[in-house]
Amino acid sequence: MSERLPSLGLGLDFTHVPSEPRGSAVALLYRRVGAGVEVYWVKRGKALSFAGGFYAFPGGKLDGADAEVPVRGATGEEAALRSAAARELFEEAGVLVAEGAEALSQTRLDVLRKSLLAGQLGWGALLHEEGLSLRAEDFRSAGRWITPPAVPVRFDTHFYLVEMPPKARAELWPGELSEGAWVAPHAALERWTDGSALLHPPAVHALQVLGSFQDEADARARLSTPPYCPGYISQRIEFQRGVRTVALETATLPPATHTNAYVLGNGELLLVDPGSGDVKQYAKLLSLVAGLKSEGMKPVAVVLTHHHGDHVGGARAVKERLGIPLWCHARTAQALDFPAERLLEDGDVLELAGDVPQRWRVLHTPGHARGHICLVDERSHAAVVGDMVAGVGTIVIDPPEGNMRDYLTQLARLRDLPVTTLYPAHGPPLPDGPAKLQEYLNHRAQREALILEMVPPDGISLARVVELAYADTHPLMHPVAERSALATLEKLMSEGRVREESLQYFRVSR
Repeated sequence: MSERLPSLGLGLDFTHVPSEPRGSAVALLYRRVGAGVEVYWVKRGKALSFAGGFYAFPGGKLDGADAEVPVRGATGEEAALRSAAARELFEEAGVLVAEGAEALSQTRLDVLRKSLLAGQLGWGALLHEEGLSLRAEDFRSAGRWITPPAVPVRFDTHFYLVEMPPKARAELWPGELSEGAWVAPHAALERWTDGSALLHPPAVHALQVLGSFQDEADARARLSTPPYCPGYISQRIEFQRGVRTVALETATLPPATHTNAYVLGNGELLLVDPGSGDVKQYAKLLSLVAGLKSEGMKPVAVVLTHHHGDHVGGARAVKERLGIPLWCHARTAQALDFPAERLLEDGDVLELAGDVPQRWRVLHTPGHARGHICLVDERSHAAVVGDMVAGVGTIVIDPPEGNMRDYLTQLARLRDLPVTTLYPAHGPPLPDGPAKLQEYLNHRAQREALILEMVPPDGISLARVVELAYADTHPLMHPVAERSALATLEKLMSEGRVREESLQYFRVSR
């Protein structure tokens, strides 16, 4: 995550090979309310590795046994996908959509659901023993979405529109999901707009379509033809309204393979961290901006969180192509080989006009880099945080540019604001910002204690400190770990707990 790290001679391969998508199925469960509909949505638990903390609809990946369940009116993959959608709907919402299920009591349904979740009863066996059968007509095809190549875990997801059966009851049980409720589509989209409900593109599209529900056939037609989605892969990723992510492949520190560029705003636009100098990569960002411009939006500036190469690689080309200025902190500007038109300072507010105006407050957050800044949305308290934290991989504090004491101070500052969702430069959004920041603080404190423990009164080399204190880290990454270890030792020296002499480090007696 630092411009010097790829030159450390680690022998790392920066070629990104996308993972193969796994088959999965989602049930868009709806019920008619007046002239419109409500949908059943769930919130995924924060601890889940994929989309933790996001709102979604009942669904999941195909199990091998799903293909063994007969579905009247469908065969092959179409049958297996519908079987998976029916199973996930029963497991996650307690709604069993099958011929004959209406005769089962709620008590019996609860027993069956518990047995299925516990693995005591297979899905096919459950249906067979209860004399139930699945019907393709109950699960109407409603679109297909494939996770973008930049994401480590990918899914090829088929959506099915399912009407709530009469007298059925949807109920969330504690487990992988933290919430489950019926919601009007417009209310869900309002929460997406204010940043209190993060959504993936398929969920945004589904809610927009169902918000103007006329009949099932019309809804299915519109659900199956989303805009900006060639090859079933969304080209517009907007986890909350006005915060769009474009993952650009860069030579960053593995396991990260991309740097997220952000396009902020609902009228006037800021472009944050166009990090790739490869024209094929930054063309993706320019393509998104061109589409937004055709809708009446206007880019006003490129903003850099800091100067490292995987954040600035395409900055000059993008600003020149769009004819817009570059804004960054003065310390970042000093490290660039092209001029910045505006120097940002702590406390500056960047106002963006639009149908939903935004105000982004600038925070100077040195530690990873001297000129590092974050942007905090004053409305939702979401924060674009550059390399303060990562959704994948780690953050290296690399002296002399990096300073561990400053870094920890700024982590605590962000935590205490408090912020909500963190949008990092690498990896997915982090919905519970304060918890993630505290996790980083705890981890650094534990590592510092371990490093201090490894420093004896009679001296030790930096390489030996890393060998002992980073025994849980693959030796290939020890040169990287050495930089953060040095930053920690420098912090300990500034506090009078360690001293250095002739490249040896000695614990100071208290």
